[in-house]
Amino acid sequence: MDASASPAAAAPDQPPVPGPGLPAPAPVSRLRRLATPLGVMAAVVGAFGYVATVDPNEPGHYPVCPMLRFTGLFCPGCGGLRSAHAFAHGDLAAALGSNALAVVGYGVFAAVWLLWAVRASRGKPLRIGLAPGYWWGVGAVLLVFSVVRNLPFGSALAP
Repeated sequence: MDASASPAAAAPDQPPVPGPGLPAPAPVSRLRRLATPLGVMAAVVGAFGYVATVDPNEPGHYPVCPMLRFTGLFCPGCGGLRSAHAFAHGDLAAALGSNALAVVGYGVFAAVWLLWAVRASRGKPLRIGLAPGYWWGVGAVLLVFSVVRNLPFGSALAP
């Protein structure tokens, strides 16, 4: 049997498993573990900062929603930029009026990000295992929100 057919030669990209005579891998620093969550938060803060400075209420700064343009119907995201602009300026009432579901999404993002950052600082992965029923529920909420905000009695949810 030649050396190229051995299992060790088949996977050269895998690090050796620590055992007798091999040192354990060096622990990863807390800052390195937090790099990805902090990078994601920096991107979100940057996006909110941009939307806070470039007002979506003035025409011509952002593209029009394709669903609104071609059908005249509000999608679940319509008003999201105006909501983010108002939220960034601390106007919660205007943010809720533009897109209440987006404001709920900001809170959900904050909670999940906080959980992610805490788990990353402790060296544990973020594992949120939701059953398919929860995802169907999220889809149903988005669908109901979209339908209701386009009906006359749901005009308070329209942007």
